Amino acid sequence: MRGLGAVIDGEAGFGFTLIEDATLPPLGFTDDELEALVLGLREVQVIGDPALSGAAGTALRKLQGRLPQRQSHRLSHAVLAATRFNRPPEPSIDVATLRQATWDERAVEFFYTDAKGDATHRRVNPLSIVYLDHSNVLLGWCHLRQDFRVFRLDRLQDMSVTEQSFRPNRVPLLREALERIRAERAAQEREANV
Repeated sequence: MRGLGAVIDGEAGFGFTLIEDATLPPLGFTDDELEALVLGLREVQVIGDPALSGAAGTALRKLQGRLPQRQSHRLSHAVLAATRFNRPPEPSIDVATLRQATWDERAVEFFYTDAKGDATHRRVNPLSIVYLDHSNVLLGWCHLRQDFRVFRLDRLQDMSVTEQSFRPNRVPLLREALERIRAERAAQEREANV
């Protein structure tokens, strides 16, 4: 970090402190890296929940302020855009709260209405939020079904975060769920090709 121009202050027994320095060099990206960042952040602005969408806009503005002038201009006038003509249905819960519960590895409870219109009360260990073409979903371990389940965010009602922690199991559970999904998908493709 000192090689990049950062001023670091420290003393034995007290630790180190990074002192904000206006002389830090601007960020450097290749043109392709910059295009990838712009496209990714613009996609988040389109598909993300309100908090995430706003954060993507803020990140773009911060990025633009730290780039050299040529790249800042390129960011402002990027040739790539992200558009969805059929956006997924709006979630009926606060997705930012669900994201935080997922990071904190705390079980959530909610009422869920399935495609048939049947409503059930669920307690779920949230593992990941996945943004799909036509819906945004929660991938989690369902306590009721004792198995992995996918829940559409627009079908969740009255979600609350519980005190029940499943730390440190989120990452291993997520790996297992994704492996199972891949295996099921591969089996479906094999059956379709028979």
